[in-house]
Amino acid sequence: MKKLLTVSFLLCLSKLLFSQAVRPFQKEIDSFKIQDSVKPPPKHPILFVGSSSFTKWKTINNDFPGYPILNRGFGGSRLTDLIRFAEETIIKYKPKQIYIYCGENDLAMDTSITPSMMLERYKKLHSIIRQKLGKRLPVVFISIKPSIARWKLEKTFIEANELVKSFLQSDRHASYLDVHQPMLDEKQEVLKDIFVQDNLHMNTKGYEIWIKVISPTLLK
Repeated sequence: MKKLLTVSFLLCLSKLLFSQAVRPFQKEIDSFKIQDSVKPPPKHPILFVGSSSFTKWKTINNDFPGYPILNRGFGGSRLTDLIRFAEETIIKYKPKQIYIYCGENDLAMDTSITPSMMLERYKKLHSIIRQKLGKRLPVVFISIKPSIARWKLEKTFIEANELVKSFLQSDRHASYLDVHQPMLDEKQEVLKDIFVQDNLHMNTKGYEIWIKVISPTLLK
């Protein structure tokens, strides 16, 4: 009996350790740690954190010359992932300004997630930031973008954007930044020439739109 209990305990322990070892995006988080050790990040950076629209923005530092930009986007992430890794991707850097692009994958990868549920996830992340970094830190939520690949979710994205925008109006030091509308044409359809082959992620033209919207809001 004692041997059986020991075996059971070891099995449970191994499962626990294994589940921790293979946490989603752990490799990406470990990669950030390595990058920080090789090249220390700027003190009190302007932090960009979120999903693949940031991850694939390889020219971001050159696009905003003279600013202490730190990109900690990790592709495929959802708000739940940012919450899980808030300490490693946000809090530890003590940023002077934060730009968040996340929520799109929450809605696109799980059809059971509603805009209201996405908002609750964002509220939790926002609360963590406020508790850990203070109420005066400028936090900018970049609206969920439209895309060809996810055009069927356009109404859902618009609803989610409006909910977050409304929520942030109660925080003097938080703001909602609309990149969604500038990515639409005069017929309110998504521009067709601003994406790479997958019709989801942006090409240089797409990022040029973002640069124009973001640049005036960066802290000097």
